[in-house]
Amino acid sequence: MTPMPDTRDCEQCGAVFTPRREHARFCSARCRVAWNRENTSGHAAEASALDWSMSAMRDATGRLLRVTARDRARLFAVVSEAVWWVTIVDATLVRYHPDTYDGLLTGRPPADRQMIEETLAGLRFVRNRMGQYLDPADFILPAGRPGGSDRRIRASMWKSLPEPELGSLPSPRQAWEMTRYRAYQAQLAGHSVGETFELAAAFLKLAAAEAAPAAEVRAPAAR
Repeated sequence: MTPMPDTRDCEQCGAVFTPRREHARFCSARCRVAWNRENTSGHAAEASALDWSMSAMRDATGRLLRVTARDRARLFAVVSEAVWWVTIVDATLVRYHPDTYDGLLTGRPPADRQMIEETLAGLRFVRNRMGQYLDPADFILPAGRPGGSDRRIRASMWKSLPEPELGSLPSPRQAWEMTRYRAYQAQLAGHSVGETFELAAAFLKLAAAEAAPAAEVRAPAAR
């Protein structure tokens, strides 16, 4: 499988470029800044989207790290919700605050940066495959003995998975999804659910805290 490279048009200048991230919209930081200046009415929406998605992520990951699940349906539901909200926050930060996001990653030691990036990419793989192509049970090995009282969600483990069949996806999406799969295998498989979400949530909370003052500065003054 040799997918064609993904190219798209810059939303500001129209130039064709190859994105470094799947949802990139601009060919350069200059175009992104220019677009933001011309679309100041969107800053309130940026702040609102980040606020409500962060609140939902805190609730979901907090519940996952605190509670026990005495049945598999409860466990899978809690994990699925946490996956959804972590990836929503990640996408919101990448879309609206890429400079802050990239700056925090660049400031980390290379090994830490790789771990964070691959953990978040692995969670995107789970989001895209769980419930649509694979059952939640294919991803998660529950903690504790069946029927036991201690079924801590955070101690459940991510399972190793075979390579996904991606032939039904367009070529560019095949490449992105294979990258996510490899990240899943590297950073999630064999690790605990709690370890994964603690790492992801800690980075996203820090990025959101750094992004909030910048969004306030850019927002137009109230009349």
